[in-house]
Amino acid sequence: MLQLLRTEWLKIKNYTAFVVIGAFFVIGVPAVNYIAYLFKKNVVDAADQLGILSTSSFFGFPKVWLTISYFSGWLLLLPALLLLILLTNEFTYRTNRQNIIDGWSREQFLHVKVVMALIFAVASTVMVVLTALIFGFATGSSFSLSGFENVGLFLFKAFSYNMIAIVIGLLVRRTGFAIAVFFIYTVLENAIALWLYSWAVKLKKDNGVDMGDMGNYLPMNASDGLLYSPFEAITKMARGLPVDRFWLVFCCAVFYLLLFYWVSRNRIVKSDL
Repeated sequence: MLQLLRTEWLKIKNYTAFVVIGAFFVIGVPAVNYIAYLFKKNVVDAADQLGILSTSSFFGFPKVWLTISYFSGWLLLLPALLLLILLTNEFTYRTNRQNIIDGWSREQFLHVKVVMALIFAVASTVMVVLTALIFGFATGSSFSLSGFENVGLFLFKAFSYNMIAIVIGLLVRRTGFAIAVFFIYTVLENAIALWLYSWAVKLKKDNGVDMGDMGNYLPMNASDGLLYSPFEAITKMARGLPVDRFWLVFCCAVFYLLLFYWVSRNRIVKSDL
């Protein structure tokens, strides 16, 4: 596997898209969280006369692990998009065929892409950890690992996004078309998720049945639902809105992750190169 990964690195290290998208993500993680910090401090805190939702509380330890993980999740489309471009380029430039000719099995070709998806997810998570440490210490709060499990959920979410990119890349194969499908699917699923959430709100209001946010039972939104806004739980409880059952959403996310791998494997093993 190390030799395969070394080959992958040689393919991408000087690739412009890799450098540009990677730079956007590295800069974007602290930037988007700083914007969230300023908004919270200058807008939300101004309206919160009682100080219930203090900025230092949410951007200091231990809540900073959840806060930074949540807002950084908005940028996970970037590494997934990069992985999608890199994968579809394999088919565009026939490097996938050359790899097979050089002795790779189809399973090895898939598995090295899955490992790359995991590496991208780990690299994204490292950025989240570093950003959380910066904000946590900058607020003057005492270091704490309480809530660090949210960073693990971010890692899971990042890997899930990357696996969705692999599935779409293997099914579509053409770079431009695959990118379009990726974004159209993202918009479409979020639209359906919004409708399902409205339905869940109606069910709870009219019948007293709490089905949770049913939009989080969809493939991409399942991993999204693992990381909630640090202000969301308070808002939902106050308004009597549907509240998610974490383990149900987590099981859905794991199921979809296994499904992504199964679909990818069947596609690469049974299709023409």
